[in-house]
Amino acid sequence: MIALFAILEYTPNLCKLNWSVLPMYRFITETFHRLVDSLTLTQTRYLYSSFNLRNRLTGLIGSRGVGKTTLLLQYIKNELFKEGKSYYFSADLVYFQQTSLLKFVSDLHLIEGYRIIFIDEIHKYQGWNQELKNLYDAFPSLKIVFSGSSMLDLIEGSHDLSRRAKMYRLHGLSFREYLNFTLDLNLKPISFQEILKDTTSSLNQLKEVNRIIPHFEDYLKIGYYPFVFEDPHSYYEKVSRVIDKTVFEDIANYYNLKTPNLQYFKRLLTYLASIPPGDLNIHNLAKSLGIDHKTVENYVSILGSVGLIREMRPYEGGSSGIRKPSKILLNNTNLIHTLQQYLGQQPSKGMERELFFIQSLQNANIEIFYSKQADYRTRQTVFEIGGRNKNKDQLKTIKEPSYLVKDDIIHPLKGEIPLFLFGFLY
Repeated sequence: MIALFAILEYTPNLCKLNWSVLPMYRFITETFHRLVDSLTLTQTRYLYSSFNLRNRLTGLIGSRGVGKTTLLLQYIKNELFKEGKSYYFSADLVYFQQTSLLKFVSDLHLIEGYRIIFIDEIHKYQGWNQELKNLYDAFPSLKIVFSGSSMLDLIEGSHDLSRRAKMYRLHGLSFREYLNFTLDLNLKPISFQEILKDTTSSLNQLKEVNRIIPHFEDYLKIGYYPFVFEDPHSYYEKVSRVIDKTVFEDIANYYNLKTPNLQYFKRLLTYLASIPPGDLNIHNLAKSLGIDHKTVENYVSILGSVGLIREMRPYEGGSSGIRKPSKILLNNTNLIHTLQQYLGQQPSKGMERELFFIQSLQNANIEIFYSKQADYRTRQTVFEIGGRNKNKDQLKTIKEPSYLVKDDIIHPLKGEIPLFLFGFLY
């Protein structure tokens, strides 16, 4: 009886629920409160300021390990918690093997009066997208936010919900965010045009950052995934687990692939870590792996969908542009350093600097292409990537605005941009 009164005192409205679910409801509610209370971060991710719940159905997608759960809990704690009308739970609980998501959320809304429900790891619940549609159609006064760590399930499921859901995509930490979290600063994003047109002014905004080049070198190795701040010493182990869970759980379950097939994904990723950006040849790769071209192309497409690799098209139109293959690269520089452990060699500076440049622009939704005139370009601007001794010889005949991007300078000459500045785009 004392325990029962303790439950009712903790959440008075529990008495309205079915008595058979009281212990589990209490566990889920206490877990929610405990997670919110344990948040100590004052820094927020780049997406936080634009994230909103104006839509009744909101989805958050992003590859494993980029911080989706933390963003949602911070939003609840900072924006909603005091009102007491929001509720968070994870759909991977054993409880949802016996109880429908539809029933549980209906009770939270109709009986407990919650108006905003956050459902994490939603891909772990079979048939989640159909039940979300049912909830959306049945309860006009209810808002639902969903997220999960399986990009494949969420992307495919969100197609079915496209008319109803507003989707947000979260990438890994930018260099700016890494500095803010590491040094407890409040550095603001710098626009692409500002970096190009007024590099000096952009650099002046960073005067409070001491030893920025060493911080940049650390970021390239261990700065992309937010769990670095939990324990940097086990960072590569955790990144390896991200890779393994993505391949052996997400890809395996979604495509119903067996372990021997899944090993090809790991071999493909390791191969990408050993070559310069974009030097992947589908023909040679297929021959090396002992599988056909179509299968390799399919595997590359899958790895792109789950956020382990990225592609870049050539800056060419017409039939030549269609015939020319995309460049295929690992998703971020931290993956290079993680996979290099299996290769026994350090990544080249050229590989590292080019991938950072590409990931920074693509993550900031800036369209970038590889070019036969120089290394890379947008539709209006050309870039040659290199180190301190790189000269402008390759840019002399180019009519469009062109820049040398160097990874080891702080005080650029005219027409030069420090590479790390592109880490402030988002």
